[in-house]
Amino acid sequence: MSVLRLSLQNPLLTYEQLASTPSRQDAIPDDLEEDLRNLGCELIQSAGILLKMPQVAMATAQVLFQRFFYLASLKKFGIVDIGMGALFLSSKICECPVRLSYLTTVYDYLIKRTKGQENPDPMDGFSQTAYDMKNALVVAEMQILKRLGFNVHVQLPYGLMVNYLRVLNLTEHERIPNRAWSYLNDSTQTLSLRTPIHVAYPPPTVACAAIWLAARDEKVRLPESPSPWWELFDAELEEVRTAAAHVVRLYRRRLDRPILPLTSAEVERWASKEKERTREEAEAKVEAGEMMETMKVEMGEEGEVKEEEEKEARERAEATLKAVAGTGMWSGV
Repeated sequence: MSVLRLSLQNPLLTYEQLASTPSRQDAIPDDLEEDLRNLGCELIQSAGILLKMPQVAMATAQVLFQRFFYLASLKKFGIVDIGMGALFLSSKICECPVRLSYLTTVYDYLIKRTKGQENPDPMDGFSQTAYDMKNALVVAEMQILKRLGFNVHVQLPYGLMVNYLRVLNLTEHERIPNRAWSYLNDSTQTLSLRTPIHVAYPPPTVACAAIWLAARDEKVRLPESPSPWWELFDAELEEVRTAAAHVVRLYRRRLDRPILPLTSAEVERWASKEKERTREEAEAKVEAGEMMETMKVEMGEEGEVKEEEEKEARERAEATLKAVAGTGMWSGV
């Protein structure tokens, strides 16, 4: 008889799941997958701000979004549809429901801005585009629930981080609390939510990573005696540093929004073009290699001919010298 165990802790991914995502199995490059995850979370955050949703709902949606694409491929589901579905689902989980029409209108506006339009006109609520987006949203919500097995519980590290700052006597510091909060929840960046740390590490580790980054920026040394500070919060230093590295890496990464594919069809076309480009590059390399081999052979043949000519010239010179010596022309020299 099987036993069903329920837990209030976040489900964490294994190393194999992190290293081999469904998108990578579908030949989508790591850089493109990372950029699309980043952009998808950015759209969720921006839509939540425009809809005046609480940050908890936006953060929950982004964690669900990240979890989903470790179980499904970007080649089959677009970041726009799943982003809308995740935000709509999180609004129910966090008890701050939004209307479908508001959510689709905001997303349409954000998509147009992402594509480079400065002041896009609002979408007609009775247009075919509006109906298609609503249908896609409902389907995406059901897909998220299906893929996650209705396990949509998300434990966020905000409360833990505040408590940890109190324990470390850093709540009165001039800048560390704000910096740590920004690493977790900057209203314009939410960088930690755009990384896999919320699905790879438990909330205590994520909270410690934010504090560690803030203390490092302010050059404040955290206590390591009588016992290291991270052990007090059930975290491993190596995991804290790795989680922090994920966040810092995004600060240095440039996101080229206008050219990124937003739908599964666009990803499919991009993958086809990339496959064709890779094939052409491979053919070009093979052709270049063949040309190099041909040149080497030709140069080798020319070298052999040249050596033979030089050998014949030396032999003729030696024969001439012998003939001259035989006549006694240089006997008086």
